[in-house]
Amino acid sequence: MKKLWYVYIMANKSNKVIYIGCTDDLEARIIEHKNKVFKKSFTARYNCNKLVYFEEFENGLEASKREKQVKKWKRGWKDNLINEMNPSWMDISLNWSNSVNSIYKIKRFLPTQE
Repeated sequence: MKKLWYVYIMANKSNKVIYIGCTDDLEARIIEHKNKVFKKSFTARYNCNKLVYFEEFENGLEASKREKQVKKWKRGWKDNLINEMNPSWMDISLNWSNSVNSIYKIKRFLPTQE
């Protein structure tokens, strides 16, 4: 089975702040954002904990290029992209399993919790 890569957008409760990221494990990365694993990160500081958009790619290079492209866009263009997929800006990860065991799927080193 081929590994997929993702470009995703997180938003805060009011949808005024958004974050664009890239990952090869979308579920684990979203759990990191929601649990504020990296306490000084942008998403933790601005409470970006809603997954409002994502795209799938067959390789990391394509995903990385797309992430950089979207990050350069004007905010209105980013909003339009989200609105095409998710007009209500609902958290599309709400139906995912959010069990405690899912956090152990993360393949990268996690800092010690404070």
